[in-house]
Parts: sequence; C-alpha cells; structure tokens
Amino acid sequence: MSAAASRRKLLTRRFAETMVFGAVGAATLGLAGMPAGWLSGAIVGVSAAALSGRPMYVPPQVGRAVYVILGISLGSSVTPETVATMASWPLSMLALTIAMIAITCSVMAYLKFVHGWPTLDALFAAAPGALAQAMALAQDTGANVRAIAMVQTVRLFILAVALPLIFAAFGVAGLPPPRGGNLPLTQLLIELGVIILVSSGAALLAFRLNMPGGLIVGAMAASGVLHGGGAVHAFLPVPVAVCSFIVMGAMIGTRLGGADFRQLARLSLVGIGALLVGTTVGCLFAFGVATLLSLRLADVVMAYAPGAIEAMTIIAFALHLDPVFVGVHHLARFTFMSLVLPAAVGLIRAYQARTKPDGE
Repeated sequence: MSAAASRRKLLTRRFAETMVFGAVGAATLGLAGMPAGWLSGAIVGVSAAALSGRPMYVPPQVGRAVYVILGISLGSSVTPETVATMASWPLSMLALTIAMIAITCSVMAYLKFVHGWPTLDALFAAAPGALAQAMALAQDTGANVRAIAMVQTVRLFILAVALPLIFAAFGVAGLPPPRGGNLPLTQLLIELGVIILVSSGAALLAFRLNMPGGLIVGAMAASGVLHGGGAVHAFLPVPVAVCSFIVMGAMIGTRLGGADFRQLARLSLVGIGALLVGTTVGCLFAFGVATLLSLRLADVVMAYAPGAIEAMTIIAFALHLDPVFVGVHHLARFTFMSLVLPAAVGLIRAYQARTKPDGE
C-alpha cells in the first residue's frame, strides 16, 4: 500500500471516529431536549475526545458541503416579517460598529491591566470573531500566537455551549418556524433541486470572491431570496439539518486538538474573564438597540455576541431566532473589524516605536 493510500485510510478512520464522538454527544444533549443540543453536544463530545489525546479530524471538503447545507437551511427561515424589519437594520449595524469598538477596548484593557498581556497580544485576543485575520497579524508582529488562539477558541467554545443554556433559562429562545403544508412529491423534488442548485452556485461565487463565511453566507442569501420571494416552499428534511449540526459541532470541537492541558486550563480562566467583560458590554449595547429600534432582544444579543459568523448564525437558527438578521450583522462586524484591525495595529506599533527608550 502506498503512503498516500495509507494516509487516506488513516484520515478516513479518524473522521469516522470523530463522527462517532460527535454523534454520541449530540444525541445525549439533543434527545434530552437541550436547546441547540445537537450542535452543542457534538462540540462537547469531540472536544472531550480531542483533549484526551484522540486525533479528531473533519475533511475540509465535508466541512464546505455542510456550510452550504446549513446556509440553505438558514435562508429557508426568511419570512415576510423578516423583510419588513430590514428597514431598521442599517441603524442597528451602525450601533454594532460602536459596540465592537467598545467590546474590543474593554477586553483589551482587561487582558492588559488584569493579566499583564502586551498591548498587541491583548488586541488580537480581544478582536471579536476575527480569528483568522488576528492570527495572521499576530504571526507577522511576533505576538504570542498560541495564547491568542487558545483564548479565542475558549471564547467560541463557551459561547456555542453556554449561550443556548442561558437563552433557555431566561425563556428568550424563539419558536420553531412553520414548515408549510405538505407538497406533492414531484413539486418537492423540483423545488429542492432548484434550491440546492441556485444556493450552491451562490455559495461558490461568494467563496471565490473571498467573502467572509462565503459558503454559508452565499447559500443563505440565495435560499433566503427564493423563500422570501415565495418562489419555493420546500425545506430540507430535518434529519439533514441535524446531521449538519453534528458535523459543524465536530468541526468546532477539533479546534482543541493538540492543546497543552495545563496551559489550556490557565488560559481558559483568562478567556472566561475576557468573555464576561466583552459579553457584558455587548449586552448593554444590545439592550439599548433593541429598545430604541423595537427589535427582539434575543436576536440583537446574538448579533452582537463576539463569536465567529458561521457559529453564531447557526446557533441562532438552532434556537429559532432570526439567523438572517444575525448573519448579516456578523458579516458587517467582520468587514468592519477587517478594516479597523490592521489600522489599529499600525497605530499601536507606531506609538510603541515613538515611546521606546533610545537604544532599546
């Protein structure tokens, strides 16, 4: 057997093992009725296996396909009510930019003055949901990449697992959307074919254009237009969405693979503190925006949560909130942070160079 064939066999076995851990965790919480349990359970199951030393793996091709499937499901939640509320979204997105600055500065201050982190390290760890760009900039500036990645990962992990529990405890999760009447089999198959073809094309186009979260955002946009405009009335089968949740949860869980347990435990405390600071500031802004613009508080809280666009949008869908509202706001937040973060790094480095003692 060739080396390539042996590697493929090894990765296939790891993927199968990852799905077993994810499915067991998902079934444990999902069948117990926990909000977003299929997603959160898969995260917990795969994370536990990864921390125990098992090599967890999800092929990139599988992940991309799941993003498209989830995007289709997210877009199918678009209703005329969703379209009616879009007039207030520009104002809430404007408030979002102010909130992101406040969240980033408050978390930076916490990391710098409470834990003694260098300014740039604190900035990269505080950047809400901009992990890929923060890691690239951290690598270029010689920052502590591993510590930053762990704090960001801990934040995403806790948000994905804890937010559904918190929302359920306060009774702010939404109700399942109506799924429409039973369609004739021929019409169902035709509409599903149209949805999959159009959404996949839009996802591929957005991905080629390097749009943040392009696969899921492109598919969501196309599916949302088709459903919101009344062109189609078909929905992906529930088991397909459940399996997609499990794979997505497994992908998040694999991020903890290879982590040093003692360092992870120490940085988890730092990450929890940073999350509490950022979430408190974000919730204050969300409460004000929801009150002033007459928006649902749960939607705004999820839109302002400092997490990755894919994870936050999918959690919103799993909690029966408005995933389109959440996704659009996180896309705006990512775009804003992508523009501001490099400029902030440049200003900090220029200030440090100007204030550094001669000869240092």
